[in-house]
Amino acid sequence: MYRPQKYYFLQIIKELPPKKNIHFETFKLFRTFAKEFFKPQNTLIFSWILNKVPRPWLIKASYCVRPFLSLYFRGNKYEDPIDGKKFRKFLPYGYAVQRPNVLSPSTLSLERHRLLWLYLTRETDFLSRTLNVLHVAPEQAFYKRFKKQPLWQYTTTDLHSPLADVKADLCNLPFADNTFDLILCNHVLEHIPDDQKAMNELLRVMKSGGTGIFQIPQDYTREATFEDDSITDPDERTRIFGQYDHVRVYGMDYFDKLRKIGFEVEEVRYAQQFSEEEIEKYRIVREEIIPVCRKP
Repeated sequence: MYRPQKYYFLQIIKELPPKKNIHFETFKLFRTFAKEFFKPQNTLIFSWILNKVPRPWLIKASYCVRPFLSLYFRGNKYEDPIDGKKFRKFLPYGYAVQRPNVLSPSTLSLERHRLLWLYLTRETDFLSRTLNVLHVAPEQAFYKRFKKQPLWQYTTTDLHSPLADVKADLCNLPFADNTFDLILCNHVLEHIPDDQKAMNELLRVMKSGGTGIFQIPQDYTREATFEDDSITDPDERTRIFGQYDHVRVYGMDYFDKLRKIGFEVEEVRYAQQFSEEEIEKYRIVREEIIPVCRKP
């Protein structure tokens, strides 16, 4: 008999074991709950959570849930290259349309995070160089790993994230000119009404010769970016832009927008070099383009 998710959650709370057996017994209860919660017909639950629960709360809650997810979904079909763990499946994810099998249970990485990690570790020497690094809106998948880099002076910034060292507006960064060797700012610009000002700030605080990686959600079939300031209703934004707090859909002109600001931009089609088996194993997107920006 089908039971609503609320029933199983309440059962877990009610049946929590004595403290001495908390880890093993709690996992068994989580497994019982998960068998119902993660059924394909329940993917709308994920969408509701993403759209209604404040992101800082989700970040904090995820640290409690990840160990159980990692155990429950372990297997050999898929691999998260960030931590090397293997799983029988990944989780669904999406604010409007749920993409199946894309969210890693262990690092909570998505397709773009795994592709970027593969690029950083296999194609660059950033992780072995002494660098002053700025990470805008730091992703959980990377945060602890980057923070532990012995050669990095690592600073995180965001307006709301609990992972931010410096609470700041990307359009008005509290850093001196020419400060950072490397700036990571991924899936941020689509949230900002004045993205040109934000791009100018990224250029300003980057050292001459520095590098930035500025990924965004991008429609590769669209030549020109679409934005409409009159669209403010969250449901309409989700329908048109793909997420309730997005204000545009970037097209292929995104790279030229960065060039007009003053960046030299390399459009890195890194996923093209992977086999179909690797694309499926890592659950990455072959068409994704990594914008690697340099300040002359």
